[in-house]
Amino acid sequence: MKRKLYLSGCVLIVLLGSVIVRARQTEPWTPEQLMAPAELAAKINNNSNPLVICVGPAGLIKGSIETGAAHESANLDKLKTLLSGQDRNMEVIIYCGCCPFKNCPNIRPAFNLLLSMHFTHPRLLDIPHNIRVDWIEHGYPLKEAK
Repeated sequence: MKRKLYLSGCVLIVLLGSVIVRARQTEPWTPEQLMAPAELAAKINNNSNPLVICVGPAGLIKGSIETGAAHESANLDKLKTLLSGQDRNMEVIIYCGCCPFKNCPNIRPAFNLLLSMHFTHPRLLDIPHNIRVDWIEHGYPLKEAK
């Protein structure tokens, strides 16, 4: 009887573990596809000219291209048009920064588009709070005011 209880407990632990792992993998990106703000800032400061695309309401990062909030289908189409002429093997970095990362309505549709278009090096700028806290307050490169 003790052996059956022990085996049942082991099975339950394994099942719960697999549920937890699946719950953590709900995002379309992997941890390796996240880019720290300091890493992108260094690339910009070293003039490596990465393709950086703002998929949110305001493109503030130096050198970034704005396509608009990607939760709107017209803006997602703009992003698709922009990406259609790009080399699928290049690194493409997207960001939003409108709100806390976990709630952002723009990064998931944009990242899924990168995946569906078979980009081999899609990256997502890791902005867990917002663009002000995670970029501006660190003094990272901004676009010049027009």
